[in-house]
Amino acid sequence: QVQLVESGGGLVQAGGSLRLSCAASGRTFSGYGMAWFRQAPGKEREIVAGIVRSAPSTYYADSVKGRFTISRDNAKNTVYLQMNSLKPEDTAVYYCALRETAAIPMRAALYDYWGQGTQVTVSS
Repeated sequence: QVQLVESGGGLVQAGGSLRLSCAASGRTFSGYGMAWFRQAPGKEREIVAGIVRSAPSTYYADSVKGRFTISRDNAKNTVYLQMNSLKPEDTAVYYCALRETAAIPMRAALYDYWGQGTQVTVSS
C-alpha cells in the first residue's frame, strides 16, 4: 500500500505563488508516474501536471503552462508543484495521484493511489 500526503495549500492573492508537496510512503516502485489534479466546485477533476520518476518526462495542462512547474526528489519520494502567477480560476482542491507504471494518464481513474487533497484559494 502507498500513502500520499499533500501539503502547501492555502490562501493567496492573485499573482502570488504557492508550492505544493506530495510525499509518498509505503511500497516503493522503480518507476511510476505522479500527477497533480484539481477539482473546483461543480467541476470535474482535471489533470494539472504530471511527471515520471525514471525519465525526464513531464506534462502540463495548457491552462498552467508557463506558470506551474512540477519537479521530483526521488530520494525523498516527493513531488512538488510550484505555482506562480496564480489566478482566481486556479482555486480548487489539489490532489496528488500516483500510478504504478511510468506513465502520465490524463484520466483520473487510471491512477492507483490518491492523497487527501489540499485547498488552494486565490483571491482577486
